[in-house]
Amino acid sequence: MKLPGPDHSITITANPKRVRVLAGGIVIADTTHALTLKEASYPAVQYVPRGDANMALLARSARVTHCPYKGDANYFSVSAGGKTLENAIWTYETPFPAMAEISGHLAFYPDKVTIEEVS
Repeated sequence: MKLPGPDHSITITANPKRVRVLAGGIVIADTTHALTLKEASYPAVQYVPRGDANMALLARSARVTHCPYKGDANYFSVSAGGKTLENAIWTYETPFPAMAEISGHLAFYPDKVTIEEVS
């Protein structure tokens, strides 16, 4: 486990905007409670509470990856609009203590789904 610091900063802030996530034109998540995670030089990621996602459209996959800063990530595929998008979503179900805020949230690959921020 590594802790975020000056050499690898990670910040988590509440996103004041409404965040909608679509797959195949179908809304799979819609929230006003997204968290924006900014990590080092990577693009910002929106983490959406599971309660604001249509979990009926998601299926857990066998994929698991490890981040030394956040912990083990589990993945979901999305079935919407007649397509299945494999491993389009990741989640840290038991993140390391420094990242506890993202527990219970889902993040989405922007090259697999459409992520909209609405004022």
